Amino acid sequence: MPSDKIMLLGVNHKTTPVEIREKIALADGYEQPLAAMKNITGLREYYLLSTCNRVELLLVTEAGNSVKDAIVDFLFGDTVTREESSQYLYILHDREAVHHLFMVAASLDSMVVGEAQILGQLKQAYRHAAHFGCTGPLLNKLIHKSFSVAKRVRTETAIGSHAVSISYAAVQLAKKIFGNLSDKKVLLIGAGEMAELAAEHLVGQGVGSVTVANRTLARAVALAQRFNGSAVSMEELVAQLKHVDIIISSTGATEIILRKDAVKSVMRARMNRPLFFIDIAVPRDLDPGLNELENVYLYDIDDLSNVVQINKSERDKEAVKAARIVDEETLKFERWFNGLAVTPTIQALKKKMDEIGQLELDRTLARMPDMTDSERENLARMVAAITTKILHDPLMFLKSESCAGRDNSDLKVTTVRELFGLENKKDEQ
Repeated sequence: MPSDKIMLLGVNHKTTPVEIREKIALADGYEQPLAAMKNITGLREYYLLSTCNRVELLLVTEAGNSVKDAIVDFLFGDTVTREESSQYLYILHDREAVHHLFMVAASLDSMVVGEAQILGQLKQAYRHAAHFGCTGPLLNKLIHKSFSVAKRVRTETAIGSHAVSISYAAVQLAKKIFGNLSDKKVLLIGAGEMAELAAEHLVGQGVGSVTVANRTLARAVALAQRFNGSAVSMEELVAQLKHVDIIISSTGATEIILRKDAVKSVMRARMNRPLFFIDIAVPRDLDPGLNELENVYLYDIDDLSNVVQINKSERDKEAVKAARIVDEETLKFERWFNGLAVTPTIQALKKKMDEIGQLELDRTLARMPDMTDSERENLARMVAAITTKILHDPLMFLKSESCAGRDNSDLKVTTVRELFGLENKKDEQ
């Protein structure tokens, strides 16, 4: 069997502008592109990851069989020429490809380092590739290993525990104030994207209900449906404060929409139960004087930005630990992968030596019929010991890391096979 090569080609948010990424020919699910790749000669196994920030192809190819041009044409289609594609495309081989995959799985190559979404995307992409029969022993091993690397990073570091987005920071603050959010009610004021993202995070934490207040009621209804919530008009805003616990405001208003006095009157009706306000509008929606009220907590976008900056610093420290884990796991996989090149030759060499030893032992025993069973056993043990000692140096040579790398492993294999006359059995590999 020819030595296999691992190859990774891709584009991502670091290398390729969105106007190019959105045009590449892999945007419509997995079934069609995975089926199309079956027609590319030289591919043994393959896997496709397609997200809004990256498209990557992980391949196992036959040694000496170049699939680069076919893959580039497949990836970019008519979007750009082959020559133009070089400014966007990254191509990695063997160790570098493995290291990159592990970095992606561990969320160290993401736009937001430490975000957990990418691992789910990797698993979904793998399910599609496996379902269509695109993966095999090598990619199955490699991709499953990437999952365990990501798990180890999450277990041994705190890379995912620090909020690094405004919306997620808001949710983390809410949890600090209320603890369990499962019985809390959320009011969205306006339908801005950041407020919507914060609501998604809150729903992910299991909040009890979501209500949306917006100047355009139809928009409020549409957004409320996303979270199985209800919609109200802006005129009902103050009345709603009696029933909710967390308020996220993100309107396009040019003036304050909720004053201190209005909230003060509501607090009496609420029996002073805590109210948590998140103002992520610019200019601000909420009266800064709200913070003067007892059991009222107000955070604006600057407060949240400060939290994010502090947390980014903490997450960067954890990323250093995570990168070390990725390096360790890459080295382990590389050793295993390089071992694949020498294992068949080790087995063939042992088999040949055992056959020679057994043949000579049988000849000797045939000429000495008067030997006792004990003498025969001693002679067999001596032959086995001699065979083992003869094998020691060539096996150490094959297993040594002094010539690290897949190509050097192939060279060592060729040398040993020629030296011990194993060429006639090469096709059995």
